[in-house]
Amino acid sequence: MAPSTVEVEEQVAPVATKAKKELKSSKSPLPEVKEFDAAKVSVDEVVDALKVAGGVIVRNILTEKELGEIEADVRPWLDEDKPWEGTIFPPETRRAFGMIGKSNTFALRIVGHPLWLGVTDALLTSTLKWNWVGEENKVSVSGPQLNNTIVFSISPGAQNQALHRDDVIHHPNHPAVAEHELGRDAGIGFFLGGKRTTKENGATRFIPGSHLWDYSEGPPREDQTFYAELTPGDGFMMLSGCFHGGSANKTKDQERLVYSTFSTRGWMRQEENQYLANDIKKIKELPEWLQERVGYGLSRPFLGWVDLKNPMLMLHPGKEKYGDMW
Repeated sequence: MAPSTVEVEEQVAPVATKAKKELKSSKSPLPEVKEFDAAKVSVDEVVDALKVAGGVIVRNILTEKELGEIEADVRPWLDEDKPWEGTIFPPETRRAFGMIGKSNTFALRIVGHPLWLGVTDALLTSTLKWNWVGEENKVSVSGPQLNNTIVFSISPGAQNQALHRDDVIHHPNHPAVAEHELGRDAGIGFFLGGKRTTKENGATRFIPGSHLWDYSEGPPREDQTFYAELTPGDGFMMLSGCFHGGSANKTKDQERLVYSTFSTRGWMRQEENQYLANDIKKIKELPEWLQERVGYGLSRPFLGWVDLKNPMLMLHPGKEKYGDMW
């Protein structure tokens, strides 16, 4: 009789498990800050670089003619600005705000620059995939919105601005991650050199990779900073979760002139636009606590300012209780 067939269990080689990626922290190696040329770089390249380092330099974004037009538009507003009373900005700093309505070139060539629009669309667009309304699912897409426009002029003698995160206005409390995750960013900043910006005259310094750290880890360390040095027309893009700050102007006669704008997620606002829906004269008749609740008060710190002042001062000029924005 032929021997019975014996079933032999197949030996399967153990599947190698992927090594768990290490969470990023201030002890992690600092990533490289990449540089690109605006005429050659793609949106995807900038986005990929931002995910890793949190910041990227793009050369030759604005022409000399465009820079001249913007400076001519903004200089009168800088000249009118008064020194900041507090510690956020050194007294040698002058600022201008609301640039959409003050410089058409700023609006179209900075806020409306195609590369910038592509980057913000890629990182700040939110898609609500599941939204059942009865038996119909309505997919909704919320695109980015303009968050602010500020021009900075820093004169000799200004000291370092404290390192900080700009997304603090939206009260994030992110844990550490091993790599960038879509949806983590509340906003992105875009800084353009109006004049040559160097480590000596006040270039923005930031900590590469700090957007991936646990937000409870701190304080930030100056020895980890990278200086975003720009020639006129160059740009520096930075995720708002990165530690950064303006640096000291140690020169004798150089102005550090930077044009900046931030974008944020489109759903970070009120459903009904209270400022267009209501007559300001009627708002002024309301009690102050209700004016603040309507939207004329700040979400502390700093969210909702007008000319970097508490908007309640528009309703109550000179009222001391509205001087602090923390």
